Amino acid sequence: MGRVIAAGVALGLCAVLLGAPPASAESAPLRLQVSIDQRPIEDATIPIDPANQVELQVVATNSGTAPVKVRSVRLSGVALALTFFAYDTTAPFEVPARGSVSRTFVLDLGDLAGQATGLLPSSVELLDAGRVTLGEATTVADVRGSFWSVYGVFGLAMLVLTILAWVTALLALARHRLAPNRWRRGVRFLPAGFGTGLVAVISLSVLRLVPPEPAIEIPVVLGTAAIAFLLGYLTPHPAPPSVTESDKTVQLPVPSTQEFTR
Repeated sequence: MGRVIAAGVALGLCAVLLGAPPASAESAPLRLQVSIDQRPIEDATIPIDPANQVELQVVATNSGTAPVKVRSVRLSGVALALTFFAYDTTAPFEVPARGSVSRTFVLDLGDLAGQATGLLPSSVELLDAGRVTLGEATTVADVRGSFWSVYGVFGLAMLVLTILAWVTALLALARHRLAPNRWRRGVRFLPAGFGTGLVAVISLSVLRLVPPEPAIEIPVVLGTAAIAFLLGYLTPHPAPPSVTESDKTVQLPVPSTQEFTR
């Protein structure tokens, strides 16, 4: 059971630490200015209600010397380096060299309610025929989805695994079954610490307090993991096992020399 819990928490941790970073917008040939429902998304939190259609306006500027062909536009949301929603709309157009093109798209996000909820780092991308990003604009989407969405259920699963990780570690401590080595005791508490950080990040996102951006999620997860490791490291040394009656050596009386001389 302990290994299963540790594996589940480790999967969440790998999503945070090993997730591929998004492509840099500076290396893309197009510069984008994006508005959602006539609200510029740059440095803003944009509410998205899955019950309503979203009007997406994109202004693409090409500062290069060659035209750029765009095949589709994508709206996506990411948390813990995992993509929880992505909507692609095929709308081919060309941005001339040293020119700009404005396009408006209407997106139906009806099934978004079952995919995510809360604050999620999001992006609008223009893609070419090979699905390569030509330009990108980022924002934070306030998704008014269901608590029982994929993202919400993922958070609940991490909460259950984290509680089980703490219970197993504390039961081992209470039953004096932790390893005598301090480092191994600290490692025993690590999954619980990682899970606590992941649950904290997801909870802040679902409660619409703080979006799960890398600058926040990585310090939180590593910080809680370090605290849990320290707690395990400082736990008292396991008590030696008590001696049972069967392990006791029976001491027979030694006859005195007088008894042999009689």
